[in-house]
Amino acid sequence: MKSLAISLSILSLVSSVVAKTVTYNFNVTYTDANPDGQFSRKVIGINGQWPIPTIDIEKGDRVIVNLVNSLPDAETSLHFHGLFQNGTTYMDGPAGVTQCPVGPGQTITYNFTVNQPGTYWYHSHVKGQYPDGIRAPFIVRDPKGPYAGKYDEEVVISLSDWYHDENPALFSKFLSVGNPTGAEPVPDSALMNDTQGLPFNVLPGKTYMVRVVNMAAFAAQYFWIEGHSMRIIEVDGEYTEEAEAEMIYITAAQRYSFLLTTKNDTSQNYAIVGSMDEDLFDAVPDGLNPNVTGHLIYDSSKPLPDPEFVDEFDPFDDYTLVPFDGEDIWENPTYSFSLEVLMDNLGDGANYAFFNGITYTPPKVPTLYSALNAGNLSLTPEIYGRDTNPHVFKHNDVVELVVNNNDPGKHPFHLHGHTFQLVYRSDDDAGLYNVSDPSVTFSQKPMRRDTVLINPGGNMVLRFRADNPGVWLFHCHIEWHIQSGLVATFIEAPDVIQKTMKIPADHLEVCAGQNLPVTGNAAANTEDYLDLTGQNLSVPPLPAGFTARGIVALVFSVVAAFLGVAAIALYGSQELKQKKP
Repeated sequence: MKSLAISLSILSLVSSVVAKTVTYNFNVTYTDANPDGQFSRKVIGINGQWPIPTIDIEKGDRVIVNLVNSLPDAETSLHFHGLFQNGTTYMDGPAGVTQCPVGPGQTITYNFTVNQPGTYWYHSHVKGQYPDGIRAPFIVRDPKGPYAGKYDEEVVISLSDWYHDENPALFSKFLSVGNPTGAEPVPDSALMNDTQGLPFNVLPGKTYMVRVVNMAAFAAQYFWIEGHSMRIIEVDGEYTEEAEAEMIYITAAQRYSFLLTTKNDTSQNYAIVGSMDEDLFDAVPDGLNPNVTGHLIYDSSKPLPDPEFVDEFDPFDDYTLVPFDGEDIWENPTYSFSLEVLMDNLGDGANYAFFNGITYTPPKVPTLYSALNAGNLSLTPEIYGRDTNPHVFKHNDVVELVVNNNDPGKHPFHLHGHTFQLVYRSDDDAGLYNVSDPSVTFSQKPMRRDTVLINPGGNMVLRFRADNPGVWLFHCHIEWHIQSGLVATFIEAPDVIQKTMKIPADHLEVCAGQNLPVTGNAAANTEDYLDLTGQNLSVPPLPAGFTARGIVALVFSVVAAFLGVAAIALYGSQELKQKKP
């Protein structure tokens, strides 16, 4: 036993020596870019450059990001998508949840250790900002992982959609009475590594580990490499048993890693294709090219072929993946609840997104700060505000979450701070989940992810363990739906974080510099945490009898009336002309 203790001490010492601190100094600025070659526009870059840097570290490293917001007219923040932030929930990044937004001219430091290998990304988590460019891969390499030594080189490919208009202008049109059906803005193009025509130079007879990240604001993509198979080994930071695929479907915010073994024949090159899922678009604009094409290049002197025509998309089913560690389903949930998805109009005529009839509205005090200051009331959901959609879990609860998608659209749902087991998935248009339905069977070794697609009219059962005390969001990762309220707040073991966590001084200074409160309940009431008078609430509902169809008719009637008045005024302003006698 003594020799074992000595061995463990040596291993601990070796681990601490190998791990390193990686520091990034990021100055958030505007710059210009034209990634699809069609339109030059203002983008949000870092250190005057765009695309912004990939963060590339190894498991066990400590990451320090010193962030300066040099945007003169916008707040910002950084969220490190998929990272659990064990013990550092205050570094998670969503403004109004775990921190205050970083205002113009302000600075903040993100400082955390990463003990989970995999493929991740980072992006702003403020006011739909990341579609304007502030997003990039975050790679955590694993020299001792289960597939180490089975490939010759690692490669990162990002997929994304791209808009020629800036997000604030798009969002003001999206969430308005002029768009009562909630039609999302359709991207102008698709990108691969923030460009088009990506070259991927390969050597024959080699195996590459390819990491693919979808950083889109909206569009999922079908992805394939002509003439080659992909052997999936990781999704969303979780290793899988190897699974062969010809095509994969990657929703916004998902990640895949696969092994690609090249041919010994160098007589030709092959197209790499990403194709946006046009089912997501209410209407497909004339002339839209949904594809982005790169090339697997064996011989640069050979032609670069156009993609072959595809009759139909038939992607690999990620629900069939098996976790590499073979973990069984988490049985006997101690906390079970449902979230029902709905889109509807509120009193301003705009179309909003709802979980259980609630459309998310940020609190006056970041939810984490309320939890840390609420004492024994921290376990009471009401103190966090009606429209933050709060759910409180006790430490180590096994949580079962049923998501019923009552919407005719596809939704990629993401959970901060965790991966969840994909316990059950219904067919499309199955309606509400019914545990008594004899056709409901649970996967016994369910795959784990942090982002999952739930199909139109279907439902899904997810499970996770509340073993990561903190405040975490659960939301649709279509950025337009985040901004329209498809968000819930999970407050996990707040009594534990009160004993173990303290907000860094520079984070509190960011709030103080903008006169934002850091104590009290969601309404910033420090005297009575159960008094929510003055809390931020969503727009009131429509008057009785109004429907989306009625709003559309009203809008078009008003527009027609204005056009009619304008035509009359124009006609009346013309000079009268008489025929000469």
